[in-house]
Amino acid sequence: MPTFAAGDRLLRQTVLAGGGWTVALAAVALLGAAAELLLPAVLGRAVDAALDGGSAGWAVSAGALVVVLICVDTLTDLASGFGAARATAGLRRSLPRHLFAVDVRATRRYPVGDLVGRLVGQAADAGQAGNAVVLATVAVLPPLGSVVALAIMEPVLGVTLLAGLGLLAVLMRAFVADASTATAGYQRVLGDIAGRLLESLSGARTIAAAGTTRREEDRVRAALPELDRHGRRTWGLLARASARTSAVAPLLNLSVIAVGGYALTAGWLTPGELVAAVRYAAMGAGLGAVLATLNHLVRSRAGAHRVAELLTQPTTPVGDRPLPPGGGALRLRGVCVHADDGRPVLDGVDLDVPAGATVAVVGASGAGKSTLAAVAGRLYDPDRGEVRLDGVPLRDLDAMALRRAVGYAFDRPVLIGVTVHDAIGLALPVDSAVPPADGSPATPAVLRAARMAAVADVIERLPGGYRTPLADTPLSGGETQRLGLARAFAAERLLILDDAMSSLDTATEHRITEAVLGRAGGRTRLVVTHRTAAAAAADLVAWLDGGRLRGLAPHRQLWADPDYRAVFQPAGGLS
Repeated sequence: MPTFAAGDRLLRQTVLAGGGWTVALAAVALLGAAAELLLPAVLGRAVDAALDGGSAGWAVSAGALVVVLICVDTLTDLASGFGAARATAGLRRSLPRHLFAVDVRATRRYPVGDLVGRLVGQAADAGQAGNAVVLATVAVLPPLGSVVALAIMEPVLGVTLLAGLGLLAVLMRAFVADASTATAGYQRVLGDIAGRLLESLSGARTIAAAGTTRREEDRVRAALPELDRHGRRTWGLLARASARTSAVAPLLNLSVIAVGGYALTAGWLTPGELVAAVRYAAMGAGLGAVLATLNHLVRSRAGAHRVAELLTQPTTPVGDRPLPPGGGALRLRGVCVHADDGRPVLDGVDLDVPAGATVAVVGASGAGKSTLAAVAGRLYDPDRGEVRLDGVPLRDLDAMALRRAVGYAFDRPVLIGVTVHDAIGLALPVDSAVPPADGSPATPAVLRAARMAAVADVIERLPGGYRTPLADTPLSGGETQRLGLARAFAAERLLILDDAMSSLDTATEHRITEAVLGRAGGRTRLVVTHRTAAAAAADLVAWLDGGRLRGLAPHRQLWADPDYRAVFQPAGGLS
């Protein structure tokens, strides 16, 4: 229920987001509805004037109304196009901004393809909300106005048309309720398929090498039958509703014509009024045409609900405190993190990492190593407990100060930026991240980070050096990992490496390990590892077991425990 309420709230906001264009659309549509309602009456007067040998003024007026309707069609297309574009652009700006501000665990619940589908497809559907609401509302006015006009001419005609419109309204109400469910299901399954397809495309080489192309095709297409069911249900509902209204509309039209013909013979109507009555009957029976507009409204509502599901994810609160002078002392107190199913991943962890020290984090698969690394630099907040850097809770720190102070490197880094220089200097201040204009290959901070990561020689061999576009940079897995390390080395106080040297050859790993574990730079280092050499070279080892800190001591001291030694055995199944 909260998600539906948020979706309807977003739908209202999107209607308003069209701004002046939505107002203009409403004004133009109302003008068109008024002209459409006036035209039958004016035509009727023109007929009576022609039969009586009167002036051609009414005929001229009818021609003017036709010109107005032509202009209204053109202006409606213009206002609806610009209004929808403005509303959609607003959603596409706010949604990525919100996604980057939420807890990374929240976005991880959705496949990337599904997120892209919501940003591209459902945001566009929701952006049509202003048009759909305005046009659906205005589309009802001509049929209702026809009832009033006929009632004024002859009450029996108005009652006849009103009875038929009541039946049509009941039919369309059922369509809206059923079509909303079918459309929402269609969009959900389409997002699932997009997520699977993106996964397959990302691993295309692996799939080809394994010869499992057909199996992967079957996996991606497995949801197509469900998609087909939702699609057929949507179109089936629309077809049935159209068939029902199409069956009722001619009967309604004929009923009004029959009553009008009797009224003419009885002298209740003039010939011109009968012409107007026939036109009003056709206009009233055209209420079935509202189905198309209602279908757009259903799609907009379903799209708004899908977008709102993401926008209701709570954002990570941002503080405003700067970091005091310090060397990167890290303290965790009572840190608890739970999985979505309630299982504890970290359970009451207390950990002190002195400024400038190196702590290796080890443990079996599922022990909570990567989770500890994530909360240590506030990729997300713990469910309970507190993390401090140089005495300041991470929750209270200014976001930019935190990201300049803490650097992360992962086992499978994603390089972001236009050039190699951008990828390394991603988290640096602007004056340190922008390549110099004096002809130097890179800023001093980027050069220093590349050398520490043992990737400077690779970059210098590229055609454009540090300014080589990432898209044109052929990199091996180890070289990509080194660029990710270089990005992390640009941090000022705390360096967190989450199994970030797993793809390196022995010689390169030795060089980088010396850079990481050495005293250069004076930064604190938290190194998630499963390698004995890295643990032995660290000042302290944090040994996690089942989400708890089982030991914090030098490697040589812990080595006496056979359970600790078993952590480094291949059969231990380390991650």
